[in-house]
Amino acid sequence: MRGLVTRGFSMTVGASMAVGMIFMMQAPLLHQPSTFESALAGLNVPAATPIAWPSVGSAALFIPVLGVQRSYHNEVLPIASLTKMMTAYVTLEKLPLSVGEIGPCLNVNAADVTYYDTITAQGQSSAAVAVGERLCENQLLSGLLVHSAGNFATMLANLAWGGTQAFVAHMNADAQQLGLGGTHYVDVTGIGTGSVSTALEQGELAAALMKYAVVRAIVDQPTVTLPVAGTLNSYTPFVGQDNVVGVKSGRTDAAGGCDVMAMTFTYQGQSELAFVVVLGARGGNLLGPAGNEALALASSVVTSQQSLEIPAGTVVGTIGWDNERVNVVTQLHVRLDYFTALTGANTQVSVFPQSGPIAAGKVVGWLTVNDGSNIRVPLTVVHRLAPLTLFQRVA
Repeated sequence: MRGLVTRGFSMTVGASMAVGMIFMMQAPLLHQPSTFESALAGLNVPAATPIAWPSVGSAALFIPVLGVQRSYHNEVLPIASLTKMMTAYVTLEKLPLSVGEIGPCLNVNAADVTYYDTITAQGQSSAAVAVGERLCENQLLSGLLVHSAGNFATMLANLAWGGTQAFVAHMNADAQQLGLGGTHYVDVTGIGTGSVSTALEQGELAAALMKYAVVRAIVDQPTVTLPVAGTLNSYTPFVGQDNVVGVKSGRTDAAGGCDVMAMTFTYQGQSELAFVVVLGARGGNLLGPAGNEALALASSVVTSQQSLEIPAGTVVGTIGWDNERVNVVTQLHVRLDYFTALTGANTQVSVFPQSGPIAAGKVVGWLTVNDGSNIRVPLTVVHRLAPLTLFQRVA
């Protein structure tokens, strides 16, 4: 009997030890973290597309509503008649004007006619005037911005600040106030090579100038009609075509072709403006190549807009242990409006490891979509899931 008891006791102890060893081997698995298997490929996020930067010169892209500022070879260069944007800006600072108003007026004198004859003979852009002709601020701004009339720049300087010297000083002061550190003016027309800036700073100035409703109304016109000069065409390419709103163009031998173009686009239900700037274009009449490059640049960005819908309940993967898994889904509906030329809608999933039961509806991670605004969407599980038991694992 004593032998039987001893053998029985030994067998019991041995079995207990075996079970204990099995339990010790399996115990870590009871707290094994869950694993996540991604299914992000099903979101079908479009790939990035290139920006159509020009082949020569420098260029910039400025989109205020998106906070976008991009540039290509952003050097300080002569800007030709883009100078007249600051001429208009300084004028409107001193003599504010609303749409439908005419502003203060002046009578053209003999000196104004002589100046017109002089700059016309030099090949500068101008608008014909006659002694005694009455021109008001709205007409002078229209001739300046649409037809790039250099003589109108001088008349605006006289009207606003009593002469070009004081006016140029205000142009430079405003450039500094606007934070345009690479911008400097030596005249009101840009005919001098000393009037310089960068493409990006000209984009910023254009956006500031276009805050004036009267400017937006003027530059969108393909022609302007004046008392003596009659109907004059815009020098800014593509005005009224392909959603282009003209801002300003210019050309000199030193500056090459220069163009500041605004293009409208719809973003989140609102009409917005994208500004592109091209400096130093070469070939042809200079304005044509500058306009073509500006249009290509603007179009490459604006037409790259995409909308991506991620409905609530979209499956982004599964979470669980071995073959026991549950779908991980988005908790909220998300609509993304972004531009593949500027940023991809990069999607990333961050799921927290789970070591115990996962309740239905529990937030287990986040879907982050970087479309320029870093949207975070909570991720939940669709039903309760518990880890495998010891006996399930042993079996």
